[in-house]
Amino acid sequence: MEHSADNTPDTATRRRAPWAILILVLGAAALLWWRFAPPRPDLPAEVAALQGQVDELNRVLARVRGNTDTFRARLDDGDKVDASVRQQLLALGQRVQLAEDAVANLADRRMSGHDALALDEAELLLGLGAERYTLFHDVPAAIAAYRLADAALAEVDDAAFSTVRQSISGEIAALDDLHAADPIALVARLTRLRAQVPELTPAARLPAAATPDKNASVIASFLSRFVRVSDDADAAQAQTAIRDVALARDLVLLDLRAAQAAALARDTGAFRAALAEARLQVASVFDTQAPAAEAALRELGALSAASLAPPAPAALGAALKELRNLRATHALAAAKAAGVHTEVKK
Repeated sequence: MEHSADNTPDTATRRRAPWAILILVLGAAALLWWRFAPPRPDLPAEVAALQGQVDELNRVLARVRGNTDTFRARLDDGDKVDASVRQQLLALGQRVQLAEDAVANLADRRMSGHDALALDEAELLLGLGAERYTLFHDVPAAIAAYRLADAALAEVDDAAFSTVRQSISGEIAALDDLHAADPIALVARLTRLRAQVPELTPAARLPAAATPDKNASVIASFLSRFVRVSDDADAAQAQTAIRDVALARDLVLLDLRAAQAAALARDTGAFRAALAEARLQVASVFDTQAPAAEAALRELGALSAASLAPPAPAALGAALKELRNLRATHALAAAKAAGVHTEVKK
């Protein structure tokens, strides 16, 4: 019962009364301060200054908003330009890819054409080298042709043709082992020998011609002036013996000139025959005991031993056959691949 009496309206009114009084006191104090406070003479100026600052801030804010709108418009334009540039870059990338594909295709065709041209050149040079030796026995020219063929094969990218280069090296080694005499060197030696011919001295005593017998009859002596009967060997020896020395020198020079021509033509038979004739002339007419004639005979003997046209080596032409076989094999493989590719497309 007591608890219910405390919650009566009178009790609640008494509890709110102090707060109401406090509010009234504060209100009265504020009214008195406002009424009796001393006036401030600079208040309007401060308000005007504050108003000017507010206006300036408004203008700055307006300019900032304008600049912001301008920047936003520029950013929009930049986005549009970036989008356009991106599209152009994508298109340019596609064009570059197409150009790279075209260049790669062109490079493949060029490399294939380059390899075919290099193989043709190598085949031609190998054929020329073999024929050069077969026809003319020209070892330096054949080796030069084989080396050019090896250089042409070095430019081919296909490693399958490396075996042909090994065969070429073997053929070059075989040609080097022939030890064929150099015709130019032989011609130079013969030229020096021709220069020594005028220095040859004739033999001290040449066989004299047969003289008529004093004891023979007058008729026999008269007939011996017109008719002479003798052995063929004796006649040849007598004719060689009475030959004029100047004529003998000319004949030696002609034989040496013929030997030079045979050396350049690489005709071993004609070369040795000319040297034999020159040797016979020197030994028959000139003094073989003299140093000049002895040196000439020794040089003629050394020249006769030179080999102008040795037989061709067994390996000659093997590289050419191998190259042709490889090219035929590659051509057949390429034809089969092209046929399969065509069937796949169909």
